[in-house]
Amino acid sequence: MQNQMHELAKTLPPPRKQNTACDACRHYVQQATNEKKRNNAVSRRPRNLSSSGSKYVGPPSLTLSTEPPHVPSIPEIQPQSPQPIATPQHDVPLMVRYGFYPPLTLNTPTREVLRFVFAPPDQSTGSLPFTFPPHHVSSPYDAWGELASKLEDENFRSEFALDLVEVFFQIVHTRIPLLNPEQFRTRLQLQPSAMPTNAPPLHPALVATVLAWGTKFSEHPLLAADRRRPGGQSLLAKTLIDRARDLAEALKVHRIPSSDHVVISLLIEPLQNQNPDDPNGFHGFWLTSAMRHLLDLGINHKSVMANIQDPESRGTMIFAWWMTCICDAYASAYYRRKPVLDDDDYDIDFYTADPISADMTDGQVAPSPREQLEGYYRAAHSLARTARQMSRQLWRPATDSDGIPFDSLCTFANALTEWRDKYLNLVGVPSNFEGEWDFVSAVSSCSSDATYHVMWIILFNALDDFGVKELNTGIGMPHNHLEIDAVMRKVADEALHGALRISGLAGVLTSNGYLRLDPAVMHISCILAGTLLARLGRPEVTNCIAGLKQYSYAYEEAGDQANEMNRLFNRVRLGELELNHMANIAPRMQGGSSSSSPHSHHGHAMASNFSSTAGNFSKPTIYDFKHKMHPPDPIPFPCM
Repeated sequence: MQNQMHELAKTLPPPRKQNTACDACRHYVQQATNEKKRNNAVSRRPRNLSSSGSKYVGPPSLTLSTEPPHVPSIPEIQPQSPQPIATPQHDVPLMVRYGFYPPLTLNTPTREVLRFVFAPPDQSTGSLPFTFPPHHVSSPYDAWGELASKLEDENFRSEFALDLVEVFFQIVHTRIPLLNPEQFRTRLQLQPSAMPTNAPPLHPALVATVLAWGTKFSEHPLLAADRRRPGGQSLLAKTLIDRARDLAEALKVHRIPSSDHVVISLLIEPLQNQNPDDPNGFHGFWLTSAMRHLLDLGINHKSVMANIQDPESRGTMIFAWWMTCICDAYASAYYRRKPVLDDDDYDIDFYTADPISADMTDGQVAPSPREQLEGYYRAAHSLARTARQMSRQLWRPATDSDGIPFDSLCTFANALTEWRDKYLNLVGVPSNFEGEWDFVSAVSSCSSDATYHVMWIILFNALDDFGVKELNTGIGMPHNHLEIDAVMRKVADEALHGALRISGLAGVLTSNGYLRLDPAVMHISCILAGTLLARLGRPEVTNCIAGLKQYSYAYEEAGDQANEMNRLFNRVRLGELELNHMANIAPRMQGGSSSSSPHSHHGHAMASNFSSTAGNFSKPTIYDFKHKMHPPDPIPFPCM
């Protein structure tokens, strides 16, 4: 009987309600089409003009929303007598809005892309946080400060964009070298003297993403004026981040595998709010998109990589793969989720691009890129594999309910100890601080150092939250309590040592202004280390708080995280207990590291010695990078 009903159901037409919904959608699209036809006749007419007589004649304001469009439920649709509804522009579905205006495609010239990227904000100018001078002429750009009206001029937009591009290459590219700077500048075609090129225009979403990065760190007078608001945040910078992400979505960057889309995805991910609880913040979406594209392109196969003839394309994809692979592992540990990749999902070498031909320098043969980078990749990949193992065991319901199996706890502690002995002196902050430290070398060494130490903090937090399975359940106790207690104390000691070390590193970087220019490389380390120190009532938390406040120049959420960390520290100092399964270890940690770790003293000595060398750091400003520091690319292989 059920089979007969199933066969009958397949021959029946769909219910009328479904047709009703489709009719409503068709009515909606037809309405939007008619609206477009009406607007075409007045496409050059000024919009949102004030009574002061502003001469702005640019495109209408357009901020694409990432929120899903509201679709009325079926009972709300009345097919008998549909009535036209005047839908506000911000409520129009993303693809309808983008499909009709602006008509951006992959072949749109960059100058036209800038018209969209720098279109006026949607915010009403009724209640602005600025006090404009008496001679100021009202403009639809006023929400971005008194100088933002300059964006009405096409030549100024081009000059401003060029400035933001330079900031990107001087600050962000040194940490995430996914582009070829000269090729990018040539294909921009924004300078009046630029020679015409047969190369296609740059991908609009790539342009928007690079510009959004530039606004995070630029000290351009327009952005300085925009930051003169409560909180010191640039509304223009926030808007450009939203537009870059929305433009990428509209152009299906997350859906269509290509090398451009891999690069755009990897650049968008760290651009966003780093608070995973924020609706528009970090959720790993773009990182996962890049990973899926790389797998679809076969980049995880050595045979595929070997067949990529162009060395720049091959170099870019290799770096993109290892960046994605390592970030997936670390992010899984940071944000308590399972990693996407497994160890057997790839077989490519650490470095398979052709080495740059050796140059003679002072009679010495320069080391090949493989020789320079293989040590770093091996260290990072080894730690990433340990992070994967931790995540797959720690972040699962069985561990949450029962606790961490003691054998797994020992495995993780031993793996981290082995990594420290083998790699930390090679990629971390050295004990010898002679010579000058620039931005790239300082932040690179500090971030590698901190990434290792934060793994102990992650393991401590999991142990405090879940406990040891054998102690929790009383089942399967092949080990005595003293043995388990010794391992728990080792984890606690290493976690405290790591938090103190990260605090020392953050203090030096903050005192030299480096975290204001860091694209979130040390962000999570400051958060996790500072939170642990705050939970223990340790005064060294102040370095992490100061570091997060400096981060807030580019990442607004960091200021809120600093304030919350300070409140937590004050509550603990007043007697509030913040620990669970590790509460019995806390009294031993309050007075400093125990003697269980032979390396514990090194963290305190390192912080002291490193701080004493702060004078050797070159204190940067944005424009110092362009004219003084000339920071070297940390990845000296060709990439685009």
